[in-house]
Amino acid sequence: MNRFDRPAAVLSRGIGKVTSAALGPYQTAFIRIGFSATWLFFLLRELPNRHELYGPDGPWSWDLAHRLISDNEAFTALMWSDGRFWFECVYGLAIVSSALLMLGWRTRAMSVLFMVGALSVLNRSVFVGDGGDNVIHLMAMYLVLTRCGQVWSLDARRAARAARARGERFPEPDAVPGEAPAAAPVPAVRDRIGPVLWWVLGLALSVSTLLGVLTWGWALIFWTIWLAHGVWWLLGRNAPDSQLRTLFDVVANLLHNSALLVIMVEACLIYATAGWYKIQGSRWQDGTAAYYPLHLDYFSPWPALSQLLSANGTAVLLITYGTVIVQVAFPFTLFNRRVKNVLLAAMIFEHAMIAVLLGLPFFSLAMIVADAVFLPTGFLRRVGGWAARARGGLLARTRDVPGQRSGSGSGRGSGSDGVYGPDGSDEVHGPDDEGAEERSPQRGFTPRA
Repeated sequence: MNRFDRPAAVLSRGIGKVTSAALGPYQTAFIRIGFSATWLFFLLRELPNRHELYGPDGPWSWDLAHRLISDNEAFTALMWSDGRFWFECVYGLAIVSSALLMLGWRTRAMSVLFMVGALSVLNRSVFVGDGGDNVIHLMAMYLVLTRCGQVWSLDARRAARAARARGERFPEPDAVPGEAPAAAPVPAVRDRIGPVLWWVLGLALSVSTLLGVLTWGWALIFWTIWLAHGVWWLLGRNAPDSQLRTLFDVVANLLHNSALLVIMVEACLIYATAGWYKIQGSRWQDGTAAYYPLHLDYFSPWPALSQLLSANGTAVLLITYGTVIVQVAFPFTLFNRRVKNVLLAAMIFEHAMIAVLLGLPFFSLAMIVADAVFLPTGFLRRVGGWAARARGGLLARTRDVPGQRSGSGSGRGSGSDGVYGPDGSDEVHGPDDEGAEERSPQRGFTPRA
């Protein structure tokens, strides 16, 4: 063996890993649910104020927005018309697509519609926001490239049922350490909604292209996504074992893993730039920076609590220096999983305090979800198991009918019907299923806990 054999073997294994599987299924599912839920809550929260913030009644008029967008060529469907009805349609699309993406229904199509809705609303009034909108703006585009419906989704449940109908066992994402097989395709004879949705979106895209409301760049992106998904579906139906279908799977895995890496790098850049810019400020250097926002009316939803905290000089000093240390150090702690997990908990706690003390809940939620991409897979699986058992308990209380209990243990089974396991399928993991929580966590981009 020469000196190049070992690096070549390592490189070969690495290439095989990123091309044969979509890594981090639980991390991507969590950020899918988290970002779509955050955006959905924001849209519902601002529903009474939508016309003033993003609609025709706002101070940032349609003409001013059109002049700005004509220069930067940002995408927003709200610039296609200045009518009130069109605004309501786009805002409604943003709400519906967020809810469906959170549930994991047709995640490939909903991720694109989620991006369309988020970019349309956010780019309409770029001066309205608190920082969390910038994070959602970026992550909405990255989610389109991920296979974020492998677990904890209606798509995973549907694929599991289709696999069992064919007499197959639905593969769990962590059946092989570090790999996550894609969800088994649903046979075309059972899937009528998918083709109809594909044709409807194609018709809408054709109308948009013919009307000339799309720039050539965005038209190319949308048509590429639409055609690729159509060809992928046809290959899965007619030639599932062909080389061309395998090529599509490899490209999809590469895009997913690349997008996951970009999301991680983006989160690190946010903290690194924020931390290093803080170091240059004199208020951060002398330890008093945290004092001033606590005395701004705009950032004081709980004035008494803000006054109590700012009156303690030691607490202000610790918060100021602790914020800088955590933000600067976090990217370097990714090489040590124990230290990384400690700082991750500290950052999540920090953003929770920002949500309460400064009244920035949606910014804090967006950053906490971005942090979650670094959470260990074992922890996420346990969270999924807890959620499944909690849901099972609720169903048991609502579905159980009083009557004679048989001696065969059917009392527990009646309350567990339809409980989804941590893998997103409808396989039940009851309290006695020790393997549900003791399986080895996946090794991918995220180290094990």
